[in-house]
Amino acid sequence: MTRAPGYTRHNPGRVASPSRLAALRLCLPMLLSACTLSPPDIPAPGGTAALTGQIHAILDTPALGGTRWGLLVTDMDGKEILAINPDQRFIPASNTKMFTTAAALASLPGLSDPDRAGGASVRLVPHEGGASDVVLIGAGDARLSDRPDCQTDCLSALADATAAAGIRRVHDVMGDDRLFPDERWGPGWSWNTLQTRSGAAVSALTLDDNVAALSVAPGSAAGSPPSATWKDGETYLRLDNQAVTVGKGKTDLRIERQPGARWVRLYGIIAAGAPPEILGVGIEDPADFAAWHFRRLLEARGIAVEGGSGAWHRPLTLTDDAQAPPPFPVPPAPVLTRLTPPPLADDIRHLLKVSQNLHAEIMLRRLGLAHGTGSAAQGVAQRDAILAAAGVPRTSFSLADGSGMSTYNRVTPRAVAALLLWANRQPWGQAWRQDLPVAGEDGTLARRFAGTALADKLFAKTGTLNATHALSGYMIAASGRMLIVSFFANDVPPDVGRSTAAMDKALLTVAAAE
Repeated sequence: MTRAPGYTRHNPGRVASPSRLAALRLCLPMLLSACTLSPPDIPAPGGTAALTGQIHAILDTPALGGTRWGLLVTDMDGKEILAINPDQRFIPASNTKMFTTAAALASLPGLSDPDRAGGASVRLVPHEGGASDVVLIGAGDARLSDRPDCQTDCLSALADATAAAGIRRVHDVMGDDRLFPDERWGPGWSWNTLQTRSGAAVSALTLDDNVAALSVAPGSAAGSPPSATWKDGETYLRLDNQAVTVGKGKTDLRIERQPGARWVRLYGIIAAGAPPEILGVGIEDPADFAAWHFRRLLEARGIAVEGGSGAWHRPLTLTDDAQAPPPFPVPPAPVLTRLTPPPLADDIRHLLKVSQNLHAEIMLRRLGLAHGTGSAAQGVAQRDAILAAAGVPRTSFSLADGSGMSTYNRVTPRAVAALLLWANRQPWGQAWRQDLPVAGEDGTLARRFAGTALADKLFAKTGTLNATHALSGYMIAASGRMLIVSFFANDVPPDVGRSTAAMDKALLTVAAAE
């Protein structure tokens, strides 16, 4: 049986204290007047301990047995209102993105200006015995696109400018992502996510989020293969379709991309009459992917490519783990054309709203580039330094990546609350709070809390990983005052929905009480 803190089980053999005996003597003459005596260790209704008891009653149920909970609620001065395991360490999942973006806002200059430093560029580099190579160089922009509906930051604009410069023949088309060392996935990432959009490889040269989208629709009859086509005419990856259409049942489609392979196996079942499924396949070599696309665009504009396409990478070295000046290998040729992406502040808002892992990882590397060679380790070191300056206790967090995909990450609810409290006091704090998903309104909270008292009143980052759920941010209580909340569920049983429902009920209870 779970009891609220401060509750003491009655012991018949307990000797009453002198003060308690005195109270009893006063009470006895008034028994006929319904005199009652409340034990001093049972909180009055509405008190903090009573609220804690209510929250325990919601969370400590047999259906959620084994779940490890962490919760801290404070006011905007840091005064503690409710605490359950506030100093235990939890896997934060995508709550990690709050640490990464806050560090970027605190240290990277000009985030509200166009991202001139991050735009992809094109250079012509001599090739022995023939036409020059055209090199597409990545500079850490996460938003470059070759989709048909692209309006800004488009790869086609670079192809147009290359053709307009009078280029008619090139040897090879190369993708150059050497601005960052070649470390495409974070430490502690689960291997089975690397072939999905969630685990798309990280690169200084990124195109369309480094994902190819596969559309799968039921076949003409049960037993037939489904119709599977790459969206937007994508043909970079080859497809081995081994899936089957079934007469009825639940659709269960899966993909397999072996390391180093340019083919994808589709397997599983799709029910006849089911709507099409869109499966995102993570690209393993983003620079090669971008160069392959750029070659197609150049050829469509009448530029002959004598050779092929490929990529240049920079291997990770010991220097990349130290605070050293970057040995950035720029081709010795003038820039032919360059893009200027939108402000990085726009991307911070986007990655927080939809929880975009790749963009968060690129942001971490740009933190590392500002003080080193662009390695993930340098980004982590820079973020750690900013968090220390913000007063977040160093022993309360250990973060290995920028997105929260790593199972190595650990934070305490108190560390997150300290970050939120500090961020609120920064010049960029109010805008950052609005960048978080809004309950019942947008982002990853668009459907949660809709129609409840917290709709439009909770600004919080979600987080989901294996057996892990998180929700941290700012909450407007029934009284109208703003609160800080950090809530974690780790070691969650297989029924995923039940734990988030309990978390939501607990937060609604806190909001109503405060």
